[in-house]
Order: sequence, then C-alpha cells, then structure tokens
Amino acid sequence: MRKLTIIITLVIALAFGAYLLSREEPLYHTQSYVFGTLVDITIYNEDADRARSLSNQVLQNFQSLHNRLHAWKPIYEGKPSELGQLNSSFEHGHKIKNISPDLIAMLADAKLLSAKSHGLFNPTIGHLIGAWGFQRDEFSEVTIDDKKIKALVKSNPSMSDIVLESNTVYSKNSTVKLDLGGYAKGYALDLAAQYLRKQHVKSALINIGGNIIAIGTHGDKPWRVGIQHPRAPTAIATIDLPDGWAVGTSGDYQRYFMQNGKRYCHIIDPRTGYPAQHTQSVTVLVPPQPANQTQAGVLSDVASKPIFIELPQNRSKAAQELGIENFMVIDDQANVFVSKNMVKKLNWLSTNAKFTTLQ
Repeated sequence: MRKLTIIITLVIALAFGAYLLSREEPLYHTQSYVFGTLVDITIYNEDADRARSLSNQVLQNFQSLHNRLHAWKPIYEGKPSELGQLNSSFEHGHKIKNISPDLIAMLADAKLLSAKSHGLFNPTIGHLIGAWGFQRDEFSEVTIDDKKIKALVKSNPSMSDIVLESNTVYSKNSTVKLDLGGYAKGYALDLAAQYLRKQHVKSALINIGGNIIAIGTHGDKPWRVGIQHPRAPTAIATIDLPDGWAVGTSGDYQRYFMQNGKRYCHIIDPRTGYPAQHTQSVTVLVPPQPANQTQAGVLSDVASKPIFIELPQNRSKAAQELGIENFMVIDDQANVFVSKNMVKKLNWLSTNAKFTTLQ
C-alpha cells in the first residue's frame, strides 16, 4: 500500500509538471493602429482579463492623444484638434489662451530638444511636410515644387518663434505650423509606461511603430527586440531592453515615395526643405532619464531624426548634443556604423556582419 501511494504521488507530480510545461505562457498581446502606425502592447504574467483591460485603457489614452495632437485632421467635422487650433492662431497672428498644461509642457520640452539639435529636430515645418504630401495616410509621388520649397525654407519657422507665457501661446512667425509626429509617439510611450507602473504591472513591452519601451523583464530575461533591416523584411540584429530603457528607429522604408529612381522619405532636412537621402535608418537606445529631464520614450523618438539628417561627419556630434551614447546608422550605401557603446549591446543575426565602430 505504501509503495502504491508513492507511485500514485509520483504520477500526480509528473502529471502536474507536464501540465505546467504545457500551459501557455502568461503573455497577453494586442495590436491596434494609432498615430498612423501599428501599436503593439505585450503584458507578461498578469491575469488575461486584467491585462486586456489595462491594454484597452492604454490604447484609449493613445487615441485621445492622437486626436488632440493631429496637425491635419479635425476630431470631427467643424471641431479642429487642439494642435489644429494652435496652428490656426499662429497663422493669423493671434494669442491662444488656456492651453492644456501637458501641451504647454510638450512645447517647452520640444523647444529645448530643438535647440540641442541645432534645429534639425524642428516640429514647426508642417507646411513643408504638407508640400511633400507626408500629411496623408497613403503616400504617392507628388509634383516637387522647388520654388515653394525654397520659399518655405526662407521663411525659417522654428521652435524659437513660439512664445510660451504661463498658459498662453503665440508665434512670432506666421509660417509656423506644428507637427508633433516626431515627438508624440515617444511621449505616448512614457505615458503608457507611467500608467502601467501605477497599476503595479511588473512586466510589459510597448511598441509604437518601432519606438519601444520596456517595463521589467520577460520572466527571468530582459525583453529582446529586433532592429528592422531597412531593405529586407527581417531584422538585422536584436537588442536586449532592460527595465525602463527605450529604443527608437527612424527609417526611409515605410513613409516614402519613389520618383525618377529616387527615394523621398518623410524625414525632411529643415535646412534644405528636401528629404534626407544619405541615410537608410538610425536606431538609438536610451536608458531611463532623471525625473526632471526629457524621458526615455520621447528621447528615443526625437534623437534618431537629427542623426538621420546630419551629414556623416557630424553624426556623432549630433548624437552627443542630445546625450545619446548608443546608436547605429545604416547609410544609403548600406554601410553600417555603430557607436562604441552600442557595439556591446547588439546581437547580430548574421555571423558575417560588417560594421564600422564610431569613436
């Protein structure tokens, strides 16, 4: 009888162990389309119903922010977005009062980042973005109006034209048209991470069109994400994201059109008015930032653009100005350049990967 009891106990133990091994990983994943791009939310080790509820709230917050900050589309007919109202006031030389505190904070932060980038991050070039057709959801070639582009460049809109006085905002330049597309995704990442942490979520990964932030770890391992190859439907490398770290990639392979054999992407050099054409992609990796500074999500969204736009000999300086130590550049000839700090963090998916280390 004792032997039978031991055998039964072992069978039960083995069966329970097999059940544990066969259970699906406690990983909840959902996708949506916000900010003109695909959004992925992954929550690990939470009850499925709770994870679903939390993810839905994050997506609702994203949609609300998107509606408020859309530079082109009204919330509904006759109701412009908050950013649309601001742009209208700039165009007509009016002051606008009672701006939302969070929008005031965004503009103050964007002004600081624009100054650090020497104007290469310039959210005020909305008219140039429109001239190239990149305000649309679908991209097709446009008639390039060089005369119009030169006039818009000459008007020289910049974040320094925007004056913030308490909760009142106005512009000293009527050609300023704000488009926060290169800022809002990162801001949304930071908001989502803050919300999930307040809800005591210990492990999550949020991806907004290639801008990604990590919370905690994936079980006993860091979250691992892929870096898109700009000319192939695969990753060129992977990278581990510790808790609170963010990664962002700017590329010429999603929002672009071809004309006469040339690729024109949505990343516009404010100095020329033309899309930058000497870079295929830039990836930056950002650690958690102090509470009183630009947060990791925003920095991962913003910092890749000036590095993408800047001339090759100035890329490292552009990164340094924004406090970026980890970055990778793939130029228009598919040459790969990696900062010395980033080299240690990349897991190449090809055994014969070739790159140049930037000092």
